[in-house]
Amino acid sequence: MGVTLLEIAVQDVAGAVLAAGLGADRLELCAALAATGGLTPSIGLLDAVVAALPSRVGVHVLVRPRAGSFRYTADEVDVQVRDVRAAVAAGAAGVVVGALTPAGDVDRTTVARLVEAADGREVTFHRALDTVPLLEAALDDLVALGVVRVLTSGGAARSIDGLDRLAATVAHGAGRLQVMAGGGVRPADVPALVRAGVDAVHLSASRHVDESGGPGGGSGGYTTTDAAIVSAAAEALGRR
Repeated sequence: MGVTLLEIAVQDVAGAVLAAGLGADRLELCAALAATGGLTPSIGLLDAVVAALPSRVGVHVLVRPRAGSFRYTADEVDVQVRDVRAAVAAGAAGVVVGALTPAGDVDRTTVARLVEAADGREVTFHRALDTVPLLEAALDDLVALGVVRVLTSGGAARSIDGLDRLAATVAHGAGRLQVMAGGGVRPADVPALVRAGVDAVHLSASRHVDESGGPGGGSGGYTTTDAAIVSAAAEALGRR
């Protein structure tokens, strides 16, 4: 078994620098993570994060135009293609995408367009995979489309509860597709996920900041990267 990598989802420059400094091998850059599960970040943020990080840490950009289902209109697909191209031009090492048909299968046409727009950068298919009706068929489609890895919780709310399906995903994708466990991952879960054979573990590693923006600014506060959680995850993988 090879080295299991650590990916941290980040939403700002400070979080990206912190995660990289504490042992993250790869970052997923997104926006509105707690409120929506993640949306496409701004190009300004991506540009600043790429400039702030050592080259060894790849920045992979989440491309998701809205919350909700992964079934997209033609206009929404066009926006995602443009976002992928913009992310590549700004220095992203890869993109994180996902699209499904009305029947819930991989939307091969849309994913093919996004892979093409990525122009050779790594493409990860996100947790839309956790809702597909036929896992093995979906994995075969993604391999054929040129997707490098999948982010999955094994179909459960939390990855630690999806170990059987995670192991099955690893077995079916062996040598063809990297499998990254993500979804409610806590540092204490990491050893069991590693034993399931995944190539990487993915954590948001965040904490809530209760800070009101006043009238017009929202009152729910925001989330930011938690150094203690990143450190614990890195230690669980032998990074520290």
